Amino acid sequence: MGKEKNTANIKDMIEYPKEGVLSKEIIRTRKNNVSLFCMAAGTEIGEHTSTRQGFVYVIEGRGIFSLEGRDIKMLPGVFIFMKENAIHSLKAEENTAFMLSLC
Repeated sequence: MGKEKNTANIKDMIEYPKEGVLSKEIIRTRKNNVSLFCMAAGTEIGEHTSTRQGFVYVIEGRGIFSLEGRDIKMLPGVFIFMKENAIHSLKAEENTAFMLSLC
């Protein structure tokens, strides 16, 4: 978080690993988790589920988000809602940053 409580400049927090995924927790409460994910180009996260519903908001980059068999282009500004237990996977075609919120 920033100097003031409850604020953060997300773009300033983006940093890409040489390979793989770097995640940074932004907020964690009993009901909400918000994290910044930075995926290096070519990185994939295989199929998995979450017991909580949530959303992904793409900040920068380009990739593919597969949600229950449907491919969604990950481009800046794209918002993806996921129901709980939805099968999903990701592939970063270039360095890609997104926010993940689970509630």
